[in-house]
Amino acid sequence: VIANYAAALNDARLDAATREKYTNTLITTCNRLTNLVKNILTLNKLENQKLVAEQVKFRLDERLVQVIISYEELIEDKNIQLDLNLQEAEVYSNADYLDLVWNNLISNAIKFTPKGGSVGIKLKVENGYAVVSVSDTGCGISNEVGKRIFDKFYQVDTSHQREGNGLGLALVKKVIDVLGGKITVESHFGEGSIFTVAIKA
Repeated sequence: VIANYAAALNDARLDAATREKYTNTLITTCNRLTNLVKNILTLNKLENQKLVAEQVKFRLDERLVQVIISYEELIEDKNIQLDLNLQEAEVYSNADYLDLVWNNLISNAIKFTPKGGSVGIKLKVENGYAVVSVSDTGCGISNEVGKRIFDKFYQVDTSHQREGNGLGLALVKKVIDVLGGKITVESHFGEGSIFTVAIKA
């Protein structure tokens, strides 16, 4: 894609609108390639234990709010109803690693939820764990798909292949494993999904 559009931009006969369209396609493709490489490198390092999960105590609810705010524009554009219920919770973990988890789960929830749908993000403390759930009213997944959802390069919905690379949930699962947490998914095809992450409080 990059090679083809870069070559096409060499055509002096292109009008301004077409040139802008080709340029935007190049930028989008480069960003996807960059994200793919970053995810592959991070996942590889995690799998080979080359990244040490340095852990500190921090407020998980405050960190979640920071991540959620970064998606405010996307949520408004799709007219998504956001249901937030965040209990104050302090955890001893790696905030940067967990940000990878929250960004993947929240961006997926927004991506797969149709306009006018709803996304829920909840945090509670129970049985010594901080439990975060991210729910959506999107397309949901079948039981068969659910068995492979954390596999590398596996994409749930082929209609969204241009928007991802199939590494997000594999990275999420590996991060949670490295941090000693748990992740589960409950989904109903055509109704939506709930991803639940438990981190030791």
